Amino acid sequence: MPDDARLLSHPFDDDKLREECGIFGVIGVVDAAQFVALGLHALQHRGQEAGGIVTYAPEVGFASARRFGYVRDSFTKASVIETLPGSLGIGHVRYSTAGSKGQTQIRDVQPLFAEFAMGGCAIAHNGNITNAVALKRELIERGSIFQSSSDTECIIHLMARSIQSNIPERIKDALRRVEGAFSIVAMTRSKLIGVRDPLGVRPLMLGRVGDGFALASETCAFDIIGAEFLREVEPGEMVIITADGVESFFPFERQRPRFCVFEHVYFSRPDSVIGGKSVYETRRRIGVELAREAPVEADLVCPVPDSGTPAAIGYSQESGIPYAMGIIRNQYVGRTFIEPAEHIRNMGVRLKLNVNRALIRGKRIVLVDDSVVRGTTSRKIKEMILDAGAREVHFRIASPPTQWPCFYGVDTPEKDKLLASTMSEEQMRAHLGVDSLRFVSLDGLYRAAGEENGRDDARPQYCDACFSGDYPVSPADMIERGFQLKRSA
Repeated sequence: MPDDARLLSHPFDDDKLREECGIFGVIGVVDAAQFVALGLHALQHRGQEAGGIVTYAPEVGFASARRFGYVRDSFTKASVIETLPGSLGIGHVRYSTAGSKGQTQIRDVQPLFAEFAMGGCAIAHNGNITNAVALKRELIERGSIFQSSSDTECIIHLMARSIQSNIPERIKDALRRVEGAFSIVAMTRSKLIGVRDPLGVRPLMLGRVGDGFALASETCAFDIIGAEFLREVEPGEMVIITADGVESFFPFERQRPRFCVFEHVYFSRPDSVIGGKSVYETRRRIGVELAREAPVEADLVCPVPDSGTPAAIGYSQESGIPYAMGIIRNQYVGRTFIEPAEHIRNMGVRLKLNVNRALIRGKRIVLVDDSVVRGTTSRKIKEMILDAGAREVHFRIASPPTQWPCFYGVDTPEKDKLLASTMSEEQMRAHLGVDSLRFVSLDGLYRAAGEENGRDDARPQYCDACFSGDYPVSPADMIERGFQLKRSA
């Protein structure tokens, strides 16, 4: 996304990595659309540009609704929910990486739907297909006509060309051609289907709600509907859920999982559970590791809200430096607040965050944030803290330096726009104008995530490509465009 488009889309959050979407599905409940809307609301942090819901009821067939904006504004109205009858439904929330909201077409909003000879199928995808350009080129040469810019549409066209006799088998056929990262929810007239790529890069959870079942990107989406979390869909697994229960298949060659470690750092909600671990507790442990690796004499530990809060608590507990809310977040500033007024937008961070001056004045402050991407927000926050009278500002970052773009479903700036890819840690410290700057080590991050011995360089347990440049799936489309992989030692 161009910088100006990013500013228009996220005028107060233009310096964060973004998960591009969240998915949810439910079967065997009354008024599935209401459950899907609630689930998507809980997953809103994973995508705020647009959302969509598809349902099925025998008396009316498939019904769909797609809207730009927040779930609360689009799918809480009875007039919308009433158009989506049935006990089976799936939904999707997304960020756009093709441009600002005004440039994105409603036809790009998922779930996507197609009618096959054996019936209709809707599909929603979290992740990114790294060979989508090559697949799309091949499909167009063979006569396919694309209606959207979404790489998910490649899956629909591959399904259409399959000779299998039912939709689940066609999904398997299609996904065997796909490279990259994908967690998928799909639905037919009688089935809810979930699939996770062989590496398990993106999350997918299975839950029970009453006599039915649900699939979701995160467990927090089950909490809001009162569902019981059963287990994670395993890497490389397909689950097919009907009125008779859950069937499990493994249609892909088994591989060593490489779950996205940044889900632990930032993407997932802190009240979710991943791999049997509390996301909140993992983030608190990252703060503990930071305090051990990068101690400093200071008066207060303050988080950059809200994503830095658990790590700041951990840093405070381990270091013994008091924790305090030195920065207060305005909960009511939306992304589109006074959007057309450039002089207002230029106030940037101050519209969203305000310094607690009475607390900060005269103090040595440890500021804890989840990441540094471009560095623009970090510089503004530092200036606010100094303007409020702080004696010293020490940044502690709850992730290693972000040096490489992600190609597996995360909206990342180009490599030369990532501060850590062009500067050393000392150069970044000087650029940000802080008294000290330290990042948690990759080993420390792994320890916080439960790997006691840190990262095994020969067999990494997570996808950490944004930190290490070690891409578990070759980004074929980007390499074709000239992207240079890290040279091996």
